Parts: sequence; C-alpha cells; structure tokens
Amino acid sequence: MRILIIEDNPDIVANLYGFLEPKGHVLDSAGNGYGGLALAAQHEYDAVVLDVMLPGLNGLELCQKLRGELRKATPVLMLTARDTLQDKVAGFDSGADDYLVKPFSLVELEVRLKALVRRAGGGHAPSAALAVGDLTFDTDTFEVRRAGRPIALTKTGYTILRLLMKESPKVVTREVIEQAVWGEDRPDSDALRVHIHALRQALDKPYPFAMLRTIAGIGYKLVASDEEN
Repeated sequence: MRILIIEDNPDIVANLYGFLEPKGHVLDSAGNGYGGLALAAQHEYDAVVLDVMLPGLNGLELCQKLRGELRKATPVLMLTARDTLQDKVAGFDSGADDYLVKPFSLVELEVRLKALVRRAGGGHAPSAALAVGDLTFDTDTFEVRRAGRPIALTKTGYTILRLLMKESPKVVTREVIEQAVWGEDRPDSDALRVHIHALRQALDKPYPFAMLRTIAGIGYKLVASDEEN
C-alpha cells in the first residue's frame, strides 16, 4: 500500500515508519494539515492516516477539503484521542471512513488499513449511472449530485448510497447494508448509525424533503419524492 501519514507527533510517525515500511508499504508524511493536503493533491494514495489535532488545518477540516475541493475518495483512517459518539459523528461527517483511538496497536492499524483498501478496491459495482428522483450517482467517477449540486461522501458513504439507490424504493435491511460494507468483519453497533447520519446530512439537509428514510427496526430506503411513504 502507498500510505499518506498526516501526524504532528514525531514519535508516532517514527513508529509507523518503523512498523509499516519493513512490511513493504510505501509511506509519505506531513507534520501539519496544509502539508498533508498538498501531498494528497499531488499524489494518489491507497489510504490516508490522519490525526484530528493538527497545526494550521485540523484533521476534520482537512478531510472535508479532501472530499469536497479535491474530490478524493481515498480511504481515510482518522486518529483521535477521544472516543465519544459525538467525536465519531464529527469524524465521519467530515469524510473519514474509520477511526482509531490513541494509544493504538500498530497491528490493528495495519489490519484496518488493509480492510479499508480491500473494500475500496473490491466493492464497486459495474460501471453505471444510477438515478433516484433528482439524485444521480456516476459509479465511474464517484460523482454524486442532487438537483445538480455535487455531494462529497466517504468511501463507506458511497457504498451505502450505491446499494440504497440500486434497491430503491425497496427497504434494505441493516444486516444487508452491514454485510455490503464490512463483510464478516463488522464493527460496533454504533458504526452503521453514524454512517447513516453522515449520509443523511449530505443528501437531505439542504433540500426540501428527505430522500433517506428509516424503517424502524428493519433498515433504510431511498425515495424519489416526498409523496412516497
């Protein structure tokens, strides 16, 4: 894997290099947010390891720019010192795909990166343009638009949206979504709820009606108009 590390703690960076490089991974690193954003703009990476607390441009802001301005769908593993639900929501809302709480196991970090890259590389449907109402998704370019306005999502967000759009207006159960996103390596019970929250914020918050509907106790579905139940 080619991995971009954006972390201002030199001890953590040294540990990552010492552990990952002997395993054949190629690493680039930046000690601040603006430097990391510049590297992400100039090169293609398999994954980004991103600290939340960075000088100049913090990790949340950087991830938003990565998804929005640069239109990069590169998997992002966010490093955080806190583990509250609010912190997770903030990370996923900014565009992160996974999070790891400091202090962390280097073995676990590599396993999570491999899982993110595996899902990113092997989980795409055949090229097609999907449409539900005024929402479109070009699975070749990963361009999502609603009413003509671009929407940036996380890699997991794209996976969930693709599944919901393909099945719309049918209900997709939580179990089916979790299987599509994580396979047998499912995270804690909050993870899907947090990703759905982030997807709902991106798809529905600025618009006159909500396309993403929760079916209590079952799952989720996408509707094309406000007239659909």
